[in-house]
Amino acid sequence: MLQEIEYIGEANWRGRNFTLIDTAGLEPKSEDIIISSMREQVQIAIDIADVVVFMTDIKQGVTEQDKDVALLLKKAKKPVVLVCNKSDKFGKENNDIYEFYNLGIGNPHAVSSVNASGIGDVLDEIYKNFKEETAKENDEEIIKVALIRKTKCTENLH
Repeated sequence: MLQEIEYIGEANWRGRNFTLIDTAGLEPKSEDIIISSMREQVQIAIDIADVVVFMTDIKQGVTEQDKDVALLLKKAKKPVVLVCNKSDKFGKENNDIYEFYNLGIGNPHAVSSVNASGIGDVLDEIYKNFKEETAKENDEEIIKVALIRKTKCTENLH
């Protein structure tokens, strides 16, 4: 089933291997045929994932699209790690993060992909959701983490 997802990478954190599935974005309500196809790929990733990472944009705040994705993730009944990217105020508390509690999918984690701050904390949160390690992991037991985020191409469609 993993062959159907385009963006896959192997990772290791604290001695545990896992597969990271980057969905390349989600726009739940678009009627565009390309976006609809992407939505199907995202649903496959959510279905096979053991943990879902939902990437939001702290500078935009909570959007209607974020609310729609949060609802979809609640229905999936999978552990969700909520990440608020673009929290670039290094060493300063960003009060904008508190709005993301309203999504109702857990504690938001501030990160900055630009300066890599907060990434270790997010990986630790993902790690907390891993099942106990078995003596020998086979393909069926490899942990799968899906990264759900906003599509970049939709900004050009509107």
